[in-house]
Amino acid sequence: MTTTNLAELLTREHRDIDGGIERFVAGLDRGATDREPLLSAFAALRRHIYLEETFLFPPLREGGMVMPVLVMLREHGALWRLMDSLSALLAADASVAELEPGCRELLAELDRHNGKEEPIIYPRADADLGERAVAELAEFLRTGSTPDGWRCAALDPQP
Repeated sequence: MTTTNLAELLTREHRDIDGGIERFVAGLDRGATDREPLLSAFAALRRHIYLEETFLFPPLREGGMVMPVLVMLREHGALWRLMDSLSALLAADASVAELEPGCRELLAELDRHNGKEEPIIYPRADADLGERAVAELAEFLRTGSTPDGWRCAALDPQP
């Protein structure tokens, strides 16, 4: 993989995550409550946040992108809290009327977040990450998973 592929691969993950949430909402519109697309999207989004916060953001921050990375971290926290809220609703067998607004809010937040991340952060990944960082990120994209119990930095700030 060349570094020019990182933005494309990360953007594709955004589309896949959005698609899972959209499939769930479309099912709700038809009266279906198949949770699998939403649960898969949550797992993918948590994994995606992990890879960004672990592999992508640290070298970008060191390279001077402090403020954009801080904005992304704060937004990750908001996304994570929405997922937690929706997960609690799913566990309580919430109605379509209770689930749909939260799903639409999550999609709107993802749209705003991705609309900043894709044109600002991802091009810097292609331009600024060193060979080792690119290799680690590429390997994680192929095979990695979120460690059990890991939570985004906005929820559990590190000392």
